[in-house]
Order: sequence, then structure tokens, then C-alpha cells
Amino acid sequence: MADETSLQKHFLIAMPGLGDSPFGRSVTLLCEHNDDGALGLVINRPTELRLSTMLDHMELKHGALADDPIVYWGGPVNPERGFVIHDAPGEWDSSMQIDEGLYVTTSRDVLVAMSRGEGPQHYLIALGYAGWGAGQLENEILHNDWLNTPVNHSVLFGLPAPERWLAATQLLGLDISHLASQAGHA
Repeated sequence: MADETSLQKHFLIAMPGLGDSPFGRSVTLLCEHNDDGALGLVINRPTELRLSTMLDHMELKHGALADDPIVYWGGPVNPERGFVIHDAPGEWDSSMQIDEGLYVTTSRDVLVAMSRGEGPQHYLIALGYAGWGAGQLENEILHNDWLNTPVNHSVLFGLPAPERWLAATQLLGLDISHLASQAGHA
């Protein structure tokens, strides 16, 4: 897929028609999007799991943590796989730049740094991811399941999870309450 049609660096915003599905009222950071499909991380579904509990499970000491944030449900695929979305580059083994000042790291070393108080300042941890096969996301967009807008760091790191869906729709200048759940086709 050519760069101009890629939705990488965008939020996918669930349309009202997704209702009570696992993706209803979700905001997904699209990390990869190409001819082979797409990979995204849901950024507004907090779990009951805290970072300290996750670090305990990994047998990492965490006395230097400034706070004990919630871990998010990133999506239904590989729920045991962790992703750290963060704002600063680092010397971690497996990092990918998503946008200017926005990275995703999947290696354990970023969690070790965080447990020592040496990690990124702004971050969100997600377990699992959302995945789409070739053409699947495009088809869902055509069926009015998703809106998209360029990623916004303030929505990602500056707002509580329950406010992210509405704030993401407002980036488009929309009042989501006026949108239909069905797509119209001429």
C-alpha cells in the first residue's frame, strides 16, 4: 500500500454501529498498515491489572516506579504479548517509531528501565493487539465501522481512558451523537 493511503499514525475511532462489540466506543492506535493488513493497539480499554502486578509476575523489582498505572487491553490477538506506547526514543531492543515523538516497544528491557524509574515519561502499556488481514480494515471502513484521524499525543497521554473516544471524534470536528450507525450507499 502506498504511503499516501496508509492509515499508520492514525487513530481508528469506532463508529456507533459497533455497539456492544469488544471494539464498541474504542480508539485504536494504528501502528502498521500496508498491503498485508494492519496492526493496532486499543488505547481506551483499561483492565484491572496494574503495572506493579505485571512486573511482579515478570519477577522484576519496581520500587522506583513513580506511580502504578493500569495496563490496557490492546486487542484480542495474543493477549499475553505486551506493548509499551511511549513518547521518547530509547536504546531498547525492539522499538518502532510510529510518529514524531511516538514509539512502540515490545522488548522486556523497556519494562526493566521503567521499574528502575529510567523509562519514558509518558507511556501506556497494552496487552494484546487488534489485527486485520489484507483488505479487511478497508472493508470495515467501507461498511462504516471506523472513522480515522491522525494520532494526537494529547488524546493518547493527556486524557483519562473514558474521555479518549469522544475527544478523538472531536478531532474530526464531529458530534458523534449525530452520526448514523448504518452506511448509506447510492
